[in-house]
Amino acid sequence: MNQISPLAFVHPEAKLGDNNIIGPFCYIDKDTVLGDNNVLQNSVTINVGARIGNGNEIFPGASISTKPQDLKFRGEVTTCEVGDNNSIRENVTISRGTASKGKTVVGSNNLLMECVHVAHDCVLGSNLIIGNSTKFAGEVVVDDKAIISANVLVHQFCHIAGYVMIQGGCRFSQDIPPYIIAGKEPTRYCALNLVGLRRRGFSNETIENIHEAYRLLYGKGVLKEGIEDIKKNLEITPEIQYIIDFVESSKRGIIR
Repeated sequence: MNQISPLAFVHPEAKLGDNNIIGPFCYIDKDTVLGDNNVLQNSVTINVGARIGNGNEIFPGASISTKPQDLKFRGEVTTCEVGDNNSIRENVTISRGTASKGKTVVGSNNLLMECVHVAHDCVLGSNLIIGNSTKFAGEVVVDDKAIISANVLVHQFCHIAGYVMIQGGCRFSQDIPPYIIAGKEPTRYCALNLVGLRRRGFSNETIENIHEAYRLLYGKGVLKEGIEDIKKNLEITPEIQYIIDFVESSKRGIIR
């Protein structure tokens, strides 16, 4: 049974699962879906097109599936899909998609801290930590298990790989490859994310192979030549293949 405050508004066409807690001054619009066991604290807005899973906690002032801040948006039917067991803190805004991709996606088990903005058509993976006031422009992709510190500004279309640590206050318009610490000004490769990799259970041998891959990659003036050196000199484990695929598929180029 849902617990809905008498001071909340839930549109008759909204679809709610079971055992949700809807606090006072929440607004849940039509064409929305809310799964089970979610907690919406006071003053949460769930806009048209929201598709929210189970076990999420959404804090005051958050607005999910907001109208895209894109002048090309013409009111097309799009969605904002949020997975399970996310903590979405105060004043987070997540826009729904546009005609470009049709949906914005946030995975599961993420922590989005206060005042994070996720723009239209972004695809955020799972097990992410995103710091206060970090902003993602449109169509950004973030792979699983990334940590992005506070006040980071991410240009549209950027791709952030998994297992990275991005230092607070960074701004960048190129892709961030996997397993690294990115920081300084301008944002660049600083080191491997050793603490993060060890916490995730990476062996010393795997970490050393990743380190050697980046030595070869950045040791050449041309990334294509660095990739060829990796292919010639290293065993192509899944971790090394991830690096190769990421660099070769990057459309904006990677940070150096």
